[in-house]
Amino acid sequence: MPEPTRRHALAAAAAVAATVTLAPRAQARTPEHHSPAHASPDAFDEVYKGRRIQGRPAAGGGHHHGAGFTVLVDGAELHVMRNADGTWISVVSHYDPVPTPRAAARAAVDELRGARLVPFPAN
Repeated sequence: MPEPTRRHALAAAAAVAATVTLAPRAQARTPEHHSPAHASPDAFDEVYKGRRIQGRPAAGGGHHHGAGFTVLVDGAELHVMRNADGTWISVVSHYDPVPTPRAAARAAVDELRGARLVPFPAN
């Protein structure tokens, strides 16, 4: 077998470096409790920055975008949608995907900056 060339050695080193660099990012994007991308999210009920946020499976399957999950901020429904990669977005933070509905509720509270959530008419 021929000796490895400098090009082969550099390519192997780059592959190892990429694996080491990207592995923590892949773990960070995994939803809470390291559940699979399309597993049902955990229910939650907490106060975040003075606002009550809640999330639970929707009765009757819910709206198709929310994947059967309801999120509330101070009792008002926050329209959420699950992306194909398992991340979540809301009508308030539509361009900033997060790993869970809880994170979507927290991002919405951050973005609202004390304003009241106005219900979003889903079609």
